Amino acid sequence: MKKVVVTGSLSFDHIMNLPSRFRDYIMPDKIHMLNVSFYARKMRRERGGTAGNISYTLGLLGQKPHLVAAAGSDFADYKKFLEANGVDCKEVRVFKSNLCSTGFCLTDQDDNQMWGFSGGAMDYNKLLSLGKFKLQKPFVVVSPSGTEGLSNFVSQCIKYKFDYMYDPAFYIPTLPETELKKGVTNCSILIGNDYEISLLKRRLELSMKDLLGKGRVVITTLGAKGSLIRQGRAVFRIPAARSRNTSDPTGAGDAYRAGFLTGYLRGLALDVCGKMGAVAAVYTVEKYGTTTHKFTRTEFRVRYKRNFGEDLNLYEKA
Repeated sequence: MKKVVVTGSLSFDHIMNLPSRFRDYIMPDKIHMLNVSFYARKMRRERGGTAGNISYTLGLLGQKPHLVAAAGSDFADYKKFLEANGVDCKEVRVFKSNLCSTGFCLTDQDDNQMWGFSGGAMDYNKLLSLGKFKLQKPFVVVSPSGTEGLSNFVSQCIKYKFDYMYDPAFYIPTLPETELKKGVTNCSILIGNDYEISLLKRRLELSMKDLLGKGRVVITTLGAKGSLIRQGRAVFRIPAARSRNTSDPTGAGDAYRAGFLTGYLRGLALDVCGKMGAVAAVYTVEKYGTTTHKFTRTEFRVRYKRNFGEDLNLYEKA
């Protein structure tokens, strides 16, 4: 089984859940002069960032991921937490004159979200190297890490012939078109939510058939409606796993990625990988924060069977 290297951001997220809905505050005909305040009854400061979130859940699933990311002077406790949960942080580079990235998230009662984000040390991802892994040929997760960081990691994956999952997310509108297209056309797996995939197709003037070229897997996450996984002519519709509560959807997409990749790197069928993603995601939905969920691999297998009526052996292809 290939090693997995995760690139992206390390941040501290300030998560606020609103007792109301954005639509109660925002008038579409006045969007050009928006000046709105929201009241939240609860706020939590949590460890987060795409690289931290994905690595953490991969660690819970026994993948022993290698984290490559830029961090700030406030990373020490976060590092201890990740290492205690099976994440290799040797390639995290600390820039002491900066703080880790900082995110502010508002989530309304319909699970719509608004984010504000300060890059901090993440902006130094453009300087980091994957060269240490060139002989090991790992699978790489290229998740949001600033426009220059994304371009840097994509270029290195191409240079070293690494397979990678491409997740440009909220950088789709701002990445130079040539860089965005390079990331898409060279990846093994492309992932985004339905809005992001639609925006990407429009910006690059590509059809879904184009995106599926070279045997590429395209994953569209649909929130509470589950996900769509496409490869060639095959389409798998994966329902969301049943949740005990819906405390906070923040980070569910990152957990999905970790669950999917755990199956994918073990050679499991794509629909099984998607179901693993769904189960991983539901653990996050049930907890406030993005790295506060916890499960054993036995608990994961039990929950998988309860949701999908079939056994899961995480090691059958190892």
